Amino acid sequence: MKAPAKALQYLQPYFARHRSKLVWGLAAILASALIGLVTPMLVGRAVDALKTGFSANLLLGYGGLVVGIAIVRGVFTFLQRMILVTMSRDIELELRDRYFQQLERLSARYFGKSATGDLMARGTNDLSAVRMMCGPAIMYAANTLFTFIGALVLMLGIDPWLTLVALAPMPIVAVVTKFVGDKIHQHFERVQENFSALTTRVQENLAGVRVVRAYAQERGEEARFDELNREAVERNRRLALWNAAFHPLLQALVGLGFVAVLGYGGLLTVRGTITVGQFVTFNLFLSKMIWPMIAIGYVINLVQRGTASLTRLRDVIDTTPDIADPTEPVFPDRLVGDIAIRDLTFAYEAAGPPVLQSIRLDAPAGSTVAVVGKTGAGKSTLLALLPRLWDPPKETVFLDGIDVRALPLSELRGAIAVVPQESFLFSTTLADNIGFGRPGASRDEITHAALQAGLGADLAGFPQGLDTVVGERGITLSGGQKQRVALARAILKSPRVLILDDSLSAVDTQTEETILANLRTVFQGRTVFLVSHRVSTVQHADQILVLADGRIAERGTHAELLAAGGHYAELALRQRLEAELAAVR
Repeated sequence: MKAPAKALQYLQPYFARHRSKLVWGLAAILASALIGLVTPMLVGRAVDALKTGFSANLLLGYGGLVVGIAIVRGVFTFLQRMILVTMSRDIELELRDRYFQQLERLSARYFGKSATGDLMARGTNDLSAVRMMCGPAIMYAANTLFTFIGALVLMLGIDPWLTLVALAPMPIVAVVTKFVGDKIHQHFERVQENFSALTTRVQENLAGVRVVRAYAQERGEEARFDELNREAVERNRRLALWNAAFHPLLQALVGLGFVAVLGYGGLLTVRGTITVGQFVTFNLFLSKMIWPMIAIGYVINLVQRGTASLTRLRDVIDTTPDIADPTEPVFPDRLVGDIAIRDLTFAYEAAGPPVLQSIRLDAPAGSTVAVVGKTGAGKSTLLALLPRLWDPPKETVFLDGIDVRALPLSELRGAIAVVPQESFLFSTTLADNIGFGRPGASRDEITHAALQAGLGADLAGFPQGLDTVVGERGITLSGGQKQRVALARAILKSPRVLILDDSLSAVDTQTEETILANLRTVFQGRTVFLVSHRVSTVQHADQILVLADGRIAERGTHAELLAAGGHYAELALRQRLEAELAAVR
């Protein structure tokens, strides 16, 4: 039982924070168990008392006591459930918060290796299983322990040898419990793994429903889901088989004890070693031990499920984030947005090929830097290193002369706004999406940011204007509208450094020129990085970098690069010819 012990050790800080509830809950269980043991003794005494002669008053007296005891015990049973179940819900709340906080801290590298559906399954089913271990499992285990010990002591007081006969099947019970418990643990882990795969398949199909329909792959996806679903049924069937076998096995073993007690106890009663009332009391105590023995199986079931689920949760919670705050952070008085890159060579994996090599750059605060190059040249990777979405090597990327790895993440990312090509919008209103990076922004400020991002004409066409709900991932908006909403979000944040990673690719040229003109006014004095395939987007930049195979192949202004006649000049010529041909058509 090493896994349960480790699980309880891991959860100890959570129980410590709810120590008072745990103590009061256990006290209520103890009171309920002890009061429950009084009833068999009353019944036994009533049987012996009635042997001497029937008395209605005597019968009513004992009956009233039994009813009163049942009521009092019911009160303590209610209290134990309320206290311990509430405690388990509180622990579930803390674990869920910690799990979500960990997800918020983990880097892009981790999510690149983890399926969204699997992470969702751990945060739902697995958390529920841990809660059951923290609440009902403790409640039933304590009730089992207190009832068993109390009944055992009282049974020994009646006759020790009869007690030994009743407990004879216990070693077999222990062996069966260990064997079946391990089987349940193994099968529950497989069930949870399959549930993660099933959740992932559903999540991917919902997120990619347009692609599935565009390629007419509904039948194929349905077939793959059916295969996973059938596997889920099979794994759950095997788990149910072991669960179903557990209780009958225990009941059968307990039944053997009852048979032995009836035989040997009857003999003791005939001999006069114990009275009829004591024999009745003993059997009632033994019947009270049946539930604890059966509850052992239920508790072990809950604990095995809980430990398996806690292991899956800890796989996420105990993961050390690749990107974290420095141990000795530097807190600048004020960041102005001066960017410097020194001999930057970067690879996604330690032993992998470098994506960027020997990059050097000086971008004074207030300047505009454009980055162009073919797909895969390393443009997005370069800009992702500035806010540490990926971690650059030490002393290669600097903000205001400070290594970005020495800055607290909140300071660094608070000074930078990133607008990616694939804009993500939340399933809420336009206003909420624009105001996401600056909670508490006024309505006028949100409207102004939307207008600066070129959304003025679109707002008039939305049913509720800024209060229009955009749907999941902004599904009700066009690609260009989503990009402009994301841009408005960055404008409202008013960062010192703005990164536009090909974020105007879905916008027509005329709208793009208007937006860029607005940005030159809005971000005057701030540092701007532009990634684009369009020469028209980058031609006004203070310096243009042309990346090729992870290296800076060319560097200069628009005019300087055209005069050089290199990659940039070739790109500009090709785009000019394409525009002229489009105009002729």
